[in-house]
Amino acid sequence: MLRNGLEPWHLLILAVVVIAVFGSKKLPDTARALGKSVRILKSEARAMRDESTP
Repeated sequence: MLRNGLEPWHLLILAVVVIAVFGSKKLPDTARALGKSVRILKSEARAMRDESTP
């Protein structure tokens, strides 16, 4: 089914769709918010893992 996985032209199409949906002006803010959310998720996961180890 997905024998080749993602090829470079798949990523190009995805980038064009993202820019069309969000617009080029909102893209940096969206990326910044996504990065902040990932950092929070990682820190919470690390805290849960540290809490569960005796």
